[in-house]
Amino acid sequence: MSSEGFSDGLLEEGEGKNPVRALLFDMDNTLFDLVGAQMTACDAVVKAFSLNGKHQLYPYFLRPVHGYESYENIRDFMHDCGITEKQSFGMACRIYEEEKIREITPYPGIVETLKEIRTRELPMGIITDAHSRDAVRRLERSGLIQFFSCMVTYDLVQVKKPAHTPFLAALEMLRAKADQVLMVGDSPRRDIEPAKMLGFRTVYARYGDRFPDDRLPVRADYCLDSPADLPVILTALSGTVR
Repeated sequence: MSSEGFSDGLLEEGEGKNPVRALLFDMDNTLFDLVGAQMTACDAVVKAFSLNGKHQLYPYFLRPVHGYESYENIRDFMHDCGITEKQSFGMACRIYEEEKIREITPYPGIVETLKEIRTRELPMGIITDAHSRDAVRRLERSGLIQFFSCMVTYDLVQVKKPAHTPFLAALEMLRAKADQVLMVGDSPRRDIEPAKMLGFRTVYARYGDRFPDDRLPVRADYCLDSPADLPVILTALSGTVR
């Protein structure tokens, strides 16, 4: 469960601190592989335009121009490829969205882990930069929406992580103090750093981080290579015996 730069001191973490009474999860790439779903959706758009090669469109979504989920990335791609028909843009957006949703499935072990946490009667929430309509759609598609009692989305707080506002809003919804909440996320910068600054216990979901080689060391309290290891950490931090 641990790696260089990450602590695995289960006993040390539990000493002198409040037991964990709630969990907060990032959604995309923590519960399911959104990057993989987007890559597949982008390739479907490229194929619809009868263009050769894979992964031509996806790099457009990685640029700091329109935002990671903006359809304007598709428009820029079409412009660079000389595709100008207005109706083609609408078609491309529909293909992209339909294929992306179709590809969303929980990571192996996620469903079983959430079921295990639910048996402990610990509330679970979502904190995401996605809009509520997209978050609900993805959680419904993945079959995971049933596990979560609250959700903080971009349209609710009007700022994105790593701003502290989404985390503070989640604490209000969970009716918990920061040191009673375990934050699980795949991004050291957007999930782990702000949560630690506010006093959360933190778990880095390394299994979902598609760009780990670009990461500077971030001292999350725990590191997961599999969602199935989360209940082990939770047992130590919640003051329960399983």
